[in-house]
This record gives sequence, C-alpha cells and structure tokens, in this order.
Amino acid sequence: MVETNEFIASLEKLDIRFITGVPDSLLKDVCACITEHFSAERHIIATNEGSAVGLAIGHYLATGRPALVYMQNSGLGNVINPVTSLADPLVYAIPMVFMIGWRGEITDEGAQIHDEPQHVKQGRITISQLDVLEIPCVVVDGESTDIHAVLEKLTKAAIERSGPVAMLVRKQTFTPFKFPKSLDDQVLMSRETAISTILKVLPDNIPIVSTTGMASRELFELRKAAGNGHHRDFLTVGGMGHASQIAAGIALAKPEKKIVCLDGDGAFLMHMGGLVISAECKNLLHIVLNNGAYDSVGGQPTKGALLDLTKIASDCGYAIVAQAVDKEEIRANIQAMLSAGCSTYLEIKCCRGARSNLGRPDRTPVENKLDFMNFLG
Repeated sequence: MVETNEFIASLEKLDIRFITGVPDSLLKDVCACITEHFSAERHIIATNEGSAVGLAIGHYLATGRPALVYMQNSGLGNVINPVTSLADPLVYAIPMVFMIGWRGEITDEGAQIHDEPQHVKQGRITISQLDVLEIPCVVVDGESTDIHAVLEKLTKAAIERSGPVAMLVRKQTFTPFKFPKSLDDQVLMSRETAISTILKVLPDNIPIVSTTGMASRELFELRKAAGNGHHRDFLTVGGMGHASQIAAGIALAKPEKKIVCLDGDGAFLMHMGGLVISAECKNLLHIVLNNGAYDSVGGQPTKGALLDLTKIASDCGYAIVAQAVDKEEIRANIQAMLSAGCSTYLEIKCCRGARSNLGRPDRTPVENKLDFMNFLG
C-alpha cells in the first residue's frame, strides 16, 4: 500500500502548494493526512467539486503552480462545466492534478468490483468520462504504485498540456490514517438518536426524503428495527446535495401534504443555492443534522460547525427557523412546525460518528422508488 506520509512528502517535493476537493471514502485516509499536515490556507475542503476546480484555477492564476484537486468519481459531474469551459487547454489552459476515488471500479480483466447501487454506472463509465473530457489518466493501486513517480509524471504532464490530468485511485491504495476525533461534540446526541427522535414525533402519513450517506442508512435501519416498512422514505443514496430539491419537487406537486427533508450539513452546503427554491414550499419541513463533518467519508470537517445555518435558512426565505440540541427541543420544534402553514427549517446539532455495525439498505433503489410513489399516491 502507498504510505500516506510518503504521498504528502511527494506533494512537497513537487512544489504542489495547494490542495482542495470534496472528501471521498476511498480517499479518506490520504485526505485525513492532508488535513492534518497542511495549513488552512493550503488545504481547502470545498463545498462541491466544481468549486474546487474554481479554487484551483484561482491558485494557478496567482502562483503559476498547479493544484491538487481530490474527489470521488461521482463528483466528475460537478466538474464538467468548469473543466470544459475554463480549465481546458482550448480556453484558459489551466494545469491541475485530479485525484479521483474510483467507486465501482473495473478490474484489469474487465470485471466490476461489487459496490453500492449508486456507484455501479458511475464506476463503469469513469474512464470513458475522462476520455471524453480529454483528461489524461493514470490508474493507481496499493500494490505496484510508485506514488512519487506517478505524481511527478502527472504534474509534468499537466504543465506541458496546460490542462487537467487525473490519478484514478483504486480501493485500499493508501495506508490507514486515523483522523483525530473532536472532543467538543461528545456531549451532543448521536445522529441516529436524533433521527429516532424525529421518527417518533412524525405522524405515519408524512413522507421523508433523506440525504445520501449515514443518515439514510440509519433511517433505513431504524425503520427495519421497528418493523415499520420503508415506503415512507425516499433514500437519496447518490446525488449528494440534491435531497432538498427532490423534497421541494414533491412538495410543489403535493401542496396538500407535509413533506420532510432529512439533510446533512455537508449536503446542505454543497448546492446551497437550492434553498431559495425549497424555502418557498409552504408544506416543506427541512431538517439538517449538523455534526460539522463529512461523516460518511472519514469525518473530514465541513464549515457547518462554524456557520449559523439557521440564519442562512432564514435569509434564504424559510418562514420559521429553529435549532435543537436535545430530544425535547426536537419534539417541541417539530410539533410546532408540522402545524405551521409555511416553510420551516430545523437544525439539529449532533456529534460525529456512527455505530460500527451500521448496515446498508437491503432493498434496491427501484423497489424503494415504487413503494415511495405508491405511498405518495
């Protein structure tokens, strides 16, 4: 396996001065190591991958040096516009090095390694996407990769072509690196406890749209443990940052029905402009579980812990906003918001982490979709 500290040392030797991106589960160890070793000015965890490309462009314009931009392969969709319209050699010709976690990877023999449903198609087309974008790509793994040689080759290629190049990273390429756990949030309830409390106060006739990652997994497990079925819940297993707009689309089509969006702080920030649309839905209750971390991909910090998300929601147009830090505040706020005839927003502060035996949904996305549509009526 590639030593994470060796990777950091290579970045320094190659004079890569700036790193940005969105955390990924396959890259969680190296991303944690980057967070630990680079200053806040040299490493920015971006709200979405397209914004990371923008930061890399700005860095190059100011310094003449290419940046490292990391992401999961699902994030390629967010970078297509700034890459083709700005960074490409035919436009502004901006060199940068992408480090991409390859979920749903394809083996050298052409077989696909088993992964979650949302990664199957993306994993299959990742190399084709890079080919269409004309981004040179090197596949790396933990067995045969000389990481310094790869980074040196890619950095030189990016500068020579005046455009992006990519390192596509297979699973278990980097050695483990433990990200230090914050001690500040230990007095807060867990996200799963918060979701359990929400379910106990919500009437049975209210649908939930839940965000990608741990929150949807915990929601699924709680329903399963209670034997309540999964028909009330749409699990947004992919498409991070889009749960609020899915919920808004339902709310607009079903104005007589109260809709709940169960969101996370990282997803909330990723496509925050959508809030001005969801805030106009008078029948939408938008709940954000804020633990200040990308919990599903290694616990990298978000800006959620530093921002007043309730003020942001209010400024975007939500009629009623509130914050909760315990079960009683969750119950009281949800009960009041359910009876309100306007858009409502509730931020719940919770701690990082999830139980080690947390499972994954054992029903297909299509089964989930059909049951949910039947429930909506």
